[in-house]
Amino acid sequence: MTDFLEGVLCEDDERRFIEHLAECTGCEAYLDQFRRTIATTGELTPDNISSDARQQLLSAFRNWQGQ
Repeated sequence: MTDFLEGVLCEDDERRFIEHLAECTGCEAYLDQFRRTIATTGELTPDNISSDARQQLLSAFRNWQGQ
């Protein structure tokens, strides 16, 4: 998914990925969600994240890493 979005797949892999997306609504939805997440987080800077939100994100990351 990331390689596709970054444009680093070889031509054959990119073609197969696009063909898969045409058949798989789950992956198509995941790709759309991934793009929206990148767009949203790309707009965030340390200055515009509240300290509470920052702590929640750090806690979620720590909990995820502990799994």
